[in-house]
Amino acid sequence: MSEENNPYGSIQVSARAIASIAYDAAIKSYGIVGLASKNLVNGITNMVVKDPTHGIEVEYEEDKVNIDIYVVIQYGTRIKSVASSVANTVRFNVEKYLGLPINEVNVHVQGLRINEE
Repeated sequence: MSEENNPYGSIQVSARAIASIAYDAAIKSYGIVGLASKNLVNGITNMVVKDPTHGIEVEYEEDKVNIDIYVVIQYGTRIKSVASSVANTVRFNVEKYLGLPINEVNVHVQGLRINEE
């Protein structure tokens, strides 16, 4: 949990709050179909309990934040461009809303999905 002290008191930001902001930014990015699980156990767990921060991991490293995002990308888009865009969008939104410095945003492409129209 990130904590900041000021003359009026202290502010604590949980990893779940950061993950919620990152999830919202990632899911709205161009070329992203959805977020995926890091592994099979997390995937099965999410089927039972719907987690709004599914596919996002947040770690604190002293005063900096590391975010890992596991995504599924639309087939036919440029994977590198979409991943780079997601990383930049997530970094911008988390820094904008929380004022926390982001150390790194890692985007892991877990799969491609073909749109059936």
